[in-house]
Amino acid sequence: MKKVMCAGTFDTIHPGHLYYLSEAKKYGSKLVVVVARDDTSEKFKGRKPAHNERERLEAVRTLEIVDEAVLGNKDNIFGIIEKVKPDAICLGYDQRIQKQEVEDELKKRGIKADVIRIGPYMQHMYKSSKLKK
Repeated sequence: MKKVMCAGTFDTIHPGHLYYLSEAKKYGSKLVVVVARDDTSEKFKGRKPAHNERERLEAVRTLEIVDEAVLGNKDNIFGIIEKVKPDAICLGYDQRIQKQEVEDELKKRGIKADVIRIGPYMQHMYKSSKLKK
């Protein structure tokens, strides 16, 4: 079984998120989704999510395509990778973290996983920041 990991805030789930997850699932048989902690989301986005981490986790868990949903680590965003032990990590097109940064961190931790950047789906319509306006 090949395990694929995705991560994000998933504040209000929209078709762009569903596309990201369905494209990621193509790289394995088990999709594990890491939902960002409230503090982590605020640090990366500069604002608190509209829904708290427990609400967002439960929303992601209800998605049929998701095999497992977990909260991210509080202190180190890479720590969860050691717990999940994915074969592939899929990044969203608009996630600020660079593919090389993830690959370097995996190498430091002795984790072998492919890092894939998933392309956008109608980002002019389905991007969380645009939907909130």
